[in-house]
Amino acid sequence: MFCFMPSSTPPRKSYMEIGEIYFWTATIHQWKLLLWTEEYKNVILRSLEYLSNTGKISVYAFVIMPNHIHMIWKTLALNGKETAQGSFLKYTAHEFRKQVLRDGKLPEYRVQAANKKHEFWKRDSLAFHLYTRKVARQKLRYLHRNPIAKRWRLASCESAYQFSSASFYEEGEQRYLFLKNLWEEL
Repeated sequence: MFCFMPSSTPPRKSYMEIGEIYFWTATIHQWKLLLWTEEYKNVILRSLEYLSNTGKISVYAFVIMPNHIHMIWKTLALNGKETAQGSFLKYTAHEFRKQVLRDGKLPEYRVQAANKKHEFWKRDSLAFHLYTRKVARQKLRYLHRNPIAKRWRLASCESAYQFSSASFYEEGEQRYLFLKNLWEEL
């Protein structure tokens, strides 16, 4: 007789299955406002574009906030031995380090860890599997409303915020060539 024994260690909250669509959040270490300026936001965009163009991910929605990002995406393949999200976090951290060093703010990101001297992303990003259109619609709405939230007020309306996919869904504007339509996938 076969008996299923669940693993004693549950999957991490950052775990993503290849080929599945997830709402994913990554936060800057200690909630610092690293992504406030355009040059840091552009690091995020370049990484998404590269991973999309090389067939590692499909990006359906995103918003880049001053201290965190939200995305709806699907990983399609490993990037060598790394997960696509691991490659994303690693590449952006390396690029952030270069820029922070130029800006003279590297000491602000120093950590006491055996494996690194600086940290830009909080460990264990949040991944939430989008298993229905209803859940996907809720997460997409939440993601796009972030910039107009009372705490931020980064734009007058969702589609006016440049570092978001809101204008893609609300106005059909293709600002970012890596974006794909979520509703064609779900």
